[in-house]
Amino acid sequence: MMDFLIAHWLDILTTILGLAYILLEYKASVWMWVVGFLMQALGIVLYYQKGLYADCGMEFYYLSMTVYGYWKWVRGSASKTVLPIRHFPCRLVLPWLALIVGVWGLIYWLLVTYTNSTVPLADSFTTALSIVGVWALAHKYLEQWFIWIAVDVVTCVLYFYKDIPFKASLYGLYVVIAILGWFKWRRMMKEES
Repeated sequence: MMDFLIAHWLDILTTILGLAYILLEYKASVWMWVVGFLMQALGIVLYYQKGLYADCGMEFYYLSMTVYGYWKWVRGSASKTVLPIRHFPCRLVLPWLALIVGVWGLIYWLLVTYTNSTVPLADSFTTALSIVGVWALAHKYLEQWFIWIAVDVVTCVLYFYKDIPFKASLYGLYVVIAILGWFKWRRMMKEES
């Protein structure tokens, strides 16, 4: 048992931070960005060790987005007040879908060409979709929850496959919390308006 815990300590720690992060996101708490920064910093090491190179690279993007997200939530609206929950603008759907497909293809090509990744399709998919997801979260778009549901389902399966059981279980829980989060944020959005 001790050998298992020693082998998976980083997985366990990032899972605990991930649970705190998603619960803070569920509550629309600005503190999620602080917890997220620490989780992503440790995630760089974990994903590199497990050969999830796109996820590893994504953590650097997440680190910068935690700073941006914190700023956007606290002072990023035009009136320099707390950013309200709102809908993803329809005019951005097609450009962002094109971006997802393009980034997915590029990351897939990079993984196949320059790494020994055994899961380039899934790794590049979750990374490409997460780029949009974290941006939508930073802008407090309600529909970001749908993006995370897709990411969480695929990531759950991928992480079990790559022997990251605690994080995999966390992503399974994320699916449930994301569904509940969508309902909560929708209710909060109605209360704000």
